[in-house]
Amino acid sequence: MANRTGTYVAFDGLGEADPTKSDFKYYATLQAWSASKNIQFSLINCHEKTYAVRDTSKRATLYARIQERLRASKNMLVILTSKTRYTGSVLSYEIEQAIDTYKIPLIIACPEFSSILYVDSHSEIWPKVLKDCINDTGIEAIHIPFAKVCILDAITRFYVNGEHLSSGKSYYNLETQTKWGLIQ
Repeated sequence: MANRTGTYVAFDGLGEADPTKSDFKYYATLQAWSASKNIQFSLINCHEKTYAVRDTSKRATLYARIQERLRASKNMLVILTSKTRYTGSVLSYEIEQAIDTYKIPLIIACPEFSSILYVDSHSEIWPKVLKDCINDTGIEAIHIPFAKVCILDAITRFYVNGEHLSSGKSYYNLETQTKWGLIQ
């Protein structure tokens, strides 16, 4: 097994060639946080560890690169929005592989929520593959808003050889989210 040091970032490209029309903008935010000298945020991104796969790549090549990246990943940050497709996106394949093949903890970040205290509150944006396995024994997932403090804490704590999550419906408690300023 490869050295698992990176965070695999997954989102739905929504079939768009223009990244401003898809959830790519949230990935770009992560890159900006990581690049900023004024922000204490460091992201080791598995997408940068293997050579790029273009949208025009054949599906077999794309899936091979995804598997290569997942093998090097300690966890997966999944960005979900109201635009995320229920089925038919590469995101569904990425989630399925992370859970079934690589046993990687999922950090499910939702930009449209300022806090998450009730995991089912955003279940309508879960892709089918996630919805089908979220209650399975053994899946580890934490549901968080897309906030730097949450993301940084989660990626540094919940990973293959790190702290384990109790279920597929874990979240930060009220006290923690209040301390972070997510809840007033």
